[in-house]
Amino acid sequence: MLMPWTRWALLLLMVAPDGAARSVLDGDTIVRRSTVANRADWATAPDYGYMERTRDDDGTKTYDVTMILGSSYKRLVKNGDTLLSAVEQAKEEWKLRAEIAKREAESPDQRTSRIAEYQKQRERAHRILEEMPRAFDYTVATTRPVGSRTVYVLQATPRKSYNPPNVESRVLTAMRGGFWIDTITFQWVRASAVVLRPVSVEGFLARIQPGTEFEVEQMPMSGEVWLPRHFQIRSRSSILFFFHHHINEDDTYFDYRKIPNPK
Repeated sequence: MLMPWTRWALLLLMVAPDGAARSVLDGDTIVRRSTVANRADWATAPDYGYMERTRDDDGTKTYDVTMILGSSYKRLVKNGDTLLSAVEQAKEEWKLRAEIAKREAESPDQRTSRIAEYQKQRERAHRILEEMPRAFDYTVATTRPVGSRTVYVLQATPRKSYNPPNVESRVLTAMRGGFWIDTITFQWVRASAVVLRPVSVEGFLARIQPGTEFEVEQMPMSGEVWLPRHFQIRSRSSILFFFHHHINEDDTYFDYRKIPNPK
């Protein structure tokens, strides 16, 4: 599962005589400030539970996602557009109670190991986000209204001098992206990227093929926290450069709620 996080800080606009908005800051500065906001949101994200609707080649499922003793848990609530039957609901409730009991009975070492695995998955995504200011050259193309907000529209192309420090960020060397960044908060309103050439990951055992596309949209929560609204991936990859694999997944996140004590 791909978890929700990414954010930003504070900006000024300057309006030209012809009415076109022109940014005081350049693209690199805007992205650096957005990274600051992203770190804060990333740290806050586990404080929230939410509903997640996932649509892929196997159909559509809706889950209630919450934190239980330091890591997330997904409970199925819908198959397609249909609520679970009474029997299915009882089964999911039993699974939830069993998982709570299992986690409560863990030894300190078992709990530490489980939480570390959860954090490892979060860190992999976060490492990519942290590298984005260094991985791309950014150009501010324009500004545009999105609802009641105004966003900077940035175009991103791979920076030739960029040397990825880890496996996760290697994919950035082969991507072109577009970002809509709020002009006041520096939060990501929308981001999209497409893979331009094959790129090897996971110790050269897998390769992401050209044409793979990612898109994420975010929305404001309470205060200055922003969390994901929508994530989509259309992926082409190969394992050991031979077995081809295609992923088409569309995730929608909604009904966020603050968890009183996620720890």
